[in-house]
Amino acid sequence: MRVLTILTYYHPHWTGLTAFARRIAEGLAARDHDVTVLTTRHAADLPARDTVRGVAVVRAAPLCFVSRGAIVPSLPVRAAALMRTHDLVHIHAPLAESCVVAVLARQQRRPLLMTHHGDLVMPSGIGNRIVERSVTAMMSAAGRMATRMTTLSADYAKSSAFLRPFVPKLVAISPPVEMPDPQPDDACAWRRALGLESARVIGFAGRFVEEKGFDYLLRALPALIEAEPRVHLVYAGEHKVVYERFYEKCRALIERFPDRVTFVGLLRDPQRLANFYALCDVFALPSRTDCFASVQVEAMLSGTPVVASDIPGAREVVTKTGMGRLAPPGDPEGLAAALLEVMRDRGRFVKPRDTIRSIYDPGLAISEYESLMRSMLQAS
Repeated sequence: MRVLTILTYYHPHWTGLTAFARRIAEGLAARDHDVTVLTTRHAADLPARDTVRGVAVVRAAPLCFVSRGAIVPSLPVRAAALMRTHDLVHIHAPLAESCVVAVLARQQRRPLLMTHHGDLVMPSGIGNRIVERSVTAMMSAAGRMATRMTTLSADYAKSSAFLRPFVPKLVAISPPVEMPDPQPDDACAWRRALGLESARVIGFAGRFVEEKGFDYLLRALPALIEAEPRVHLVYAGEHKVVYERFYEKCRALIERFPDRVTFVGLLRDPQRLANFYALCDVFALPSRTDCFASVQVEAMLSGTPVVASDIPGAREVVTKTGMGRLAPPGDPEGLAAALLEVMRDRGRFVKPRDTIRSIYDPGLAISEYESLMRSMLQAS
């Protein structure tokens, strides 16, 4: 197959969406499919054309960035040209150009697969509401033209008003999650270097944005400290997100307990990330909304149980694996209680790595996408 994948950001940009898209693209390329990725040249030092682990990457220069998206006037032209030499188009949404790409795919009679990574949820503000509604409308139009659609979580799909009209063409495929074995000695040494050798460490990670609910974890700190004086939060990720100033809103909460929160930065090296998870006693995912957070599976593969919000999508991993607890959404005291339960009886929640791997097998995810794409081509 010759697959054209289109999305706003690709490697080396770092989000769960880009990691997912990269693993699917590289997984197909490793099986001798020709895969091209069309994306935004989000940094000036990136080459316009590149080959990354067997995947051809074409980067179109943006005119400007609006919130978390990009305005790329040349993308439709590039997409139209590349479609002529490819059999199938695969887009990852949210994608501002999704409707235009869908129209082009229909004109060129190319099957279109649309992977929905979650309903677009923007921070408060008139400008963000306009962006949210505009992009959602365009994605809805693209969904109507798509041949098939995938989402990352069947649980999330059941609750998504956006996905409800597309159920007949929708299939849920769990993301391919890869994580090396942690290095226990290095994790212990890192913990010691952070001065946390005797602490009860709660890890959290991801983009520091409102939908991830990190403010709930910060608000849970008083109850956590009262019940467990040794508790300490460690955050991995980029906290200064250019399109959302949520960290600034949380600064007062952080400054209340300056000796209880440690920032280790964005961890791009998979081994370093595995060691981060391993140094934590428990991992927290207090999301407001979440289609599927790969960090949960990464933590579990590193031997660390998870406490996640009991909301569609976010709750699926804990529910399937049993490796953790669910916390009532938007409830700092309930979150603290769940975290304390797991920390105090950690061994009851930890599952063997092979058990987690059998549920979230990256090879199975690649096979499911490969099979779906083949069926689309056969039906076209």
